[in-house]
Amino acid sequence: MPTIVHFEIPVDDVERAKKFYNGLFGWKIEKLPVADNDDGELTSAATGQPIEYWMITTTTDDRGSEAIGGGLMKRQMPEHQVTNYIGVTSVDEYSSKVESLGGKVLAHKHPVPRMGYFALCLDTENNAFAIWESSKDAK
Repeated sequence: MPTIVHFEIPVDDVERAKKFYNGLFGWKIEKLPVADNDDGELTSAATGQPIEYWMITTTTDDRGSEAIGGGLMKRQMPEHQVTNYIGVTSVDEYSSKVESLGGKVLAHKHPVPRMGYFALCLDTENNAFAIWESSKDAK
């Protein structure tokens, strides 16, 4: 069954946000290296421009085991809000399901080099979410 596999927090001030989330929850936040080969670079689905991205590592309180991770990025537009990514077997298949059930696909299948693909969607109540398909072959 599909479940949340990643969350993304848009911020206006990266250093301020890193200090806040690390101080509050102890999250480890590290900048994702920029692609240095022909596989491409991380780009914004909203603007198509290259973006900087920080990976968030969270842990459980009891044993320190890694839990659902996330990402931190500069806010891409004023209405950019926290996005939950739901893991699915096929972004194409689930994009069709979103639309057939009355939702909207705002940004169709977009690659994250060497990680996978995502699409940004709205549910029938106008809530944003993303669907995620893991694939090390993504370019």
